[in-house]
Amino acid sequence: MSRVSTYTTKQGDMWDLIAYTQLGGVEHTGRLIDLNRRHLGFYIFPAGIELILPETGPEVPGGLPPWKRVSSL
Repeated sequence: MSRVSTYTTKQGDMWDLIAYTQLGGVEHTGRLIDLNRRHLGFYIFPAGIELILPETGPEVPGGLPPWKRVSSL
């Protein structure tokens, strides 16, 4: 059974910044938002909001999503 991870916001945090700092990349922003839909009213967070963090899978090779990778053709 996996343990639920959380993050408590700091004044000025934003969804993509939290995804980047806590989950390793902005590509996790959508999943972060999906788990915390009750906080959709925030674009810039105040301090003290507890968010549920999604589990992250293996890292994407090269750290970029497929549509941002340069083809080696």
